[in-house]
Amino acid sequence: MSSEATPSTPAPSTLRPSVCIDAVFEGVAPRDAIARVKACGIDAFEFWGWWDKDLAEIEEAVAEHQMRIAACCTKFISLVDPASRSAYLDGLGESIEAAKRLGCPTLISQVGDFRPDAGNEAQHDCLVEGLREAAPMLEQSGITLVFEPLNDLIDHVGYYLVRSEQAFAIVDQVASENVKVVFDIYHQQISEGNVIRNATANIGRIGHFHAAGNPGRNELTRGELNYGEIFRAIGETDYDGFVGLEYWPLEEIGAGLKEAASLILGR
Repeated sequence: MSSEATPSTPAPSTLRPSVCIDAVFEGVAPRDAIARVKACGIDAFEFWGWWDKDLAEIEEAVAEHQMRIAACCTKFISLVDPASRSAYLDGLGESIEAAKRLGCPTLISQVGDFRPDAGNEAQHDCLVEGLREAAPMLEQSGITLVFEPLNDLIDHVGYYLVRSEQAFAIVDQVASENVKVVFDIYHQQISEGNVIRNATANIGRIGHFHAAGNPGRNELTRGELNYGEIFRAIGETDYDGFVGLEYWPLEEIGAGLKEAASLILGR
């Protein structure tokens, strides 16, 4: 018998690709976009606003193509302004009902722009308090809310929440399993870099990922991000959720999606 060790076969990736149809298929009717996602061999999709779409049409397309909805957004109302708290919670209640109707497990939330009339600490506290008020609604429904840090250098100048460590601290303060972070690899590469360490060290605080190439926010294979290594590292954690492909294609869409899915799945 040989004393040489037999190379181990890597475990299959537990990551699952999802396509943001509002970005990748911008301007395409949802029914057609969903069909095109399925034709690429991807079984999940996501979108931004539910309130400007025909939900019955989406339900029909989901059933026809045997798809899953990975995520959609709650209404875009500030969480750092106490005067907007009631409106935010009302919008969240409506979004929860829409998500339940669609079988969508995750709602994505932005937090609003920095308020020059209030200090950073006051806005941080307001955000935490708002999410604490939201938590019982989410826990009762079984829906997870993921709030999003965004870069304020290129895409969202003036946005309040930029760095992941602040977002992870907010998760700890809210202390609900139904409130987590959406870690957008594109945004965090611009804001702070070090995406593998920051993501994997905080994986229990992350409920959803987004991915796009940087610079440009195009296909994953364009730019400076080594997505093969990023997904390999995330796949070695216990994260088993979705990676949303939220980019604007420059190349043939089907080929780009298949390539991205292969990177996510480790093929």
